[in-house]
Amino acid sequence: MAEEPLVLTLDAGGTTFVFSAIRDGREVGGPLELPSLGHDLEACLAQIRRGFEWVHERTGREASAISFAFPGPADYPNGIIGDLGNLPGFRGGVALGPMLEKHFGLPVFINNDADLFALGEAFHGRLPEVNGELEAAGSPFRHRNLIGLTLGTGFGAGIVIGGRLLRGDNSSGGSIWLLRSRRHTDRFAEEGVSIRGLRHAYAEAAGIAFAEAPEPKVLADSARGGDAGAREAFRLFGEAAGDAIAQAVTLVDGLVVIGGGLSGAADLFLPALMAELNGTLAKREGGCVPRLESRAFNLEDAAEAAAFLDPQRPSKRAGVCVTKIGTARATALGAWRVAMDALSGN
Repeated sequence: MAEEPLVLTLDAGGTTFVFSAIRDGREVGGPLELPSLGHDLEACLAQIRRGFEWVHERTGREASAISFAFPGPADYPNGIIGDLGNLPGFRGGVALGPMLEKHFGLPVFINNDADLFALGEAFHGRLPEVNGELEAAGSPFRHRNLIGLTLGTGFGAGIVIGGRLLRGDNSSGGSIWLLRSRRHTDRFAEEGVSIRGLRHAYAEAAGIAFAEAPEPKVLADSARGGDAGAREAFRLFGEAAGDAIAQAVTLVDGLVVIGGGLSGAADLFLPALMAELNGTLAKREGGCVPRLESRAFNLEDAAEAAAFLDPQRPSKRAGVCVTKIGTARATALGAWRVAMDALSGN
């Protein structure tokens, strides 16, 4: 039986690029991490070529395609990258896809990082795992849709419905970052659901300037050590994320999988996030209605997970969990699937 095609992949973050090669759903080359150098366009493009060359050379130059994640806004079908906040060197429309096709002589597929993360989790991560656990428990319920969230420098979402990625007519499907902020209604959600949002929340709670606010890892350590300001920052972060996710779940009705650099601090923000999902909205004439038609369950909590899996539970349910295979790996697997579908004509 012939081997499936080899695909070169990249997970492009605001600070780090992670290159690898995937064949048959398995990583066979890499990973290689390089700083993004995103403030300097030419240096950044050179890093991208260097990373792909490194992986290409170490896998025998056998690749059939390049498929990778890159932040938007972008014209993804044509590989044109727009003005990026996280990689500010990109301005005015950069033809990244055509440049790489010319350099490597391979077809190039570029997609949003959160979209590919969601695809990876839908086919190789938490979705099949959770459905397997439901089956083993004897529950007839299955999740068929998934919202994949990337929490880090920015706030991204990818949506997979019945195994198909929701791209949208303008490659803008799943743009959760542009939902209205719950706490500051003149701002967008990413202002609170991001590293900068977390640091701003801490600066306000601690009464210090934003420039003095520590990075997330330090804040997480402080919060776990009992720092009230840090704990409040993560609570506000979780509340803001929960509000945006509730709006997404209302429309999509699926499993929620959290990834990104801040997912490692999920224990600090998940309580507030879950409280928002399972909260209420007021009625004009008094009283309230549940925020969601479904009950949201924190699958990172043993008791909550057991209740979610209970085959006797008749009510609607939505699982919320954190990636187990890791954001970079899920994204790479999503990129591999996109390339496989394109090369096979699907």
